[in-house]
Amino acid sequence: MIIPVRCFTCGTVIAPLYDAYRKRCDEYAKAVAAGEKPKETPQQILNDLGVERYCCRRMIISHIDLLKEAAPYE
Repeated sequence: MIIPVRCFTCGTVIAPLYDAYRKRCDEYAKAVAAGEKPKETPQQILNDLGVERYCCRRMIISHIDLLKEAAPYE
C-alpha cells in the first residue's frame, strides 16, 4: 500500500527516500523511451540517495504502490 517507514531488516528510515527515487526513475524511463542516453541508472540513483544496504535497496525497488487500487473500497 504505502512505502514502509523503516526497512524490515535493519530498521533504517527509508520512506523519505522513496519519492525522490520515484521521480528520478521516472526521468530515467522517459529518457530511455525517447531513445536518449539517461544521465544515471537506477543503481546510481540509489547510491546518490545514500542507500547502501541491500535490504534497504530491496525495500525501495520492490515496492508496488497499490493505494489507488484500494482507495475505492473504503
